[in-house]
Amino acid sequence: MYTLHIANKNYSSWSLRPWVLMKALNIPFQEIMHPFGEGSNWGEFRKFSPTGLVPCLVDGDRCVWDSLGIMEYLAERHAGVWPESDDARAWARCAAAEMHSGFSVLRDVCPMNCGVMVAMTTRPAGLDNNLERLEELWSQGLSRFSGPFLGGKQFTAVDAFYVPVAFRARTFQLQLSQQSQAYVNELLSLDAVKTWEKSALNETWRESGHEADTVRFGKILEDNRIK
Repeated sequence: MYTLHIANKNYSSWSLRPWVLMKALNIPFQEIMHPFGEGSNWGEFRKFSPTGLVPCLVDGDRCVWDSLGIMEYLAERHAGVWPESDDARAWARCAAAEMHSGFSVLRDVCPMNCGVMVAMTTRPAGLDNNLERLEELWSQGLSRFSGPFLGGKQFTAVDAFYVPVAFRARTFQLQLSQQSQAYVNELLSLDAVKTWEKSALNETWRESGHEADTVRFGKILEDNRIK
């Protein structure tokens, strides 16, 4: 059985990607949680990850790191990781790679914090550009492959890459088109996503860096996490 090393579910968007895909596709795995500590986690995370980062997948004696690397590794071994058609699969890989390497302003301004609602008081330059491109990309996938997911009727790896964005959209109350909001709602309604969210809300520890980043451009209106 696979072992998937992750960090706090409330914060770790990178961990969420392979976790939610494997849950949605019923790929068995053992989860090992490594809470973020204050400051650098390099030394502690290097015990299981060559980069000192999460997520990291262990398959027997083989270690697979980075969420995109994990997705491709799983795709060689399990059906349904990417869309079935060549056209949708090619598009989905590009859209996932774009999320993996892009949208830096959105990541910076709207970090993942599943359990809170934030009212933005400042709108940094570049955020609207990221959101415009995000909506363009989602519209293209949903329209071209007939939805309700980006590559068609089934949830696949490309959607897993955008589940953290769905949480960000809700947390920071981002104004989206009707089509994009429907996609966000679709992702957040998935059983696997709800399971992740429930665990995130029940986490009792807080990490000051992530908490500070959450309110850097706004203020918390609602906190649904266990106290």
